[in-house]
Amino acid sequence: MRTKGFQRCRNLTRELIFPQARSLRCLREEFHQDACKDLSESLGKGVRLITTKVIWIAAFILTFLTVSGSCLASDLNILVSVADQKLLVFQDGEEKERFTISTSRFGTGDRWGSYATPLGTMEIADKIGDSAKEGTVFKQRQPTGEVLRPNAPGRDPIVTRILWLRGLEPKNANAFPRFIYIHGTPEERLLGTPVSWGCVRMRSKDVVKLFEMVDIGTRVEILNKPVKTLLKEHIVHSPLAQLLRD
Repeated sequence: MRTKGFQRCRNLTRELIFPQARSLRCLREEFHQDACKDLSESLGKGVRLITTKVIWIAAFILTFLTVSGSCLASDLNILVSVADQKLLVFQDGEEKERFTISTSRFGTGDRWGSYATPLGTMEIADKIGDSAKEGTVFKQRQPTGEVLRPNAPGRDPIVTRILWLRGLEPKNANAFPRFIYIHGTPEERLLGTPVSWGCVRMRSKDVVKLFEMVDIGTRVEILNKPVKTLLKEHIVHSPLAQLLRD
């Protein structure tokens, strides 16, 4: 009797309790799945939001660096004093370099056939001679293969580097077609005196240094005034003043 009664109780337990237990287990599994799904969706939204923010931040940084790089490049400019035969390089309104140069023996001007050095605001239109050896001779802006040492007797070609200038004002509009350059010269002993045929001459080592500092579009001011006067007159403007002027 005890065995049969026990069997019936066990069967009744299976019929009444086990289905409820199974239902509870199913509910728990469904709840777990829903919770995981919600968590996954929340994490997905969070990751997408973070990814979007990261992309925007990266784009902002890239734009800032690009604009900053452009501003820094445009802040570098060159000032040439014909009176003192000096070339000065300014970065952000601060003098960085000063070189002894030579302008035209025929004075200043922009007339065809005058061989004079033009005055006013110009820009670097082209850079020629990158990686050429110091003293490399150029003819019609092409290296000839000849290399001269400084002060080679009886020689006066264009050497080492060429920075071709383009005039930005009516008074120097012929600078580019007249082939007015800043270039190296083998006649380094004559620098400091106006002996060129219209161009601005420099020592080979100096023009190499200048070549590396400037870019196409760098502004060049050539004026027939002493350096001291030009600095007092604030010919080289600060970046803020340049922005206000533009």
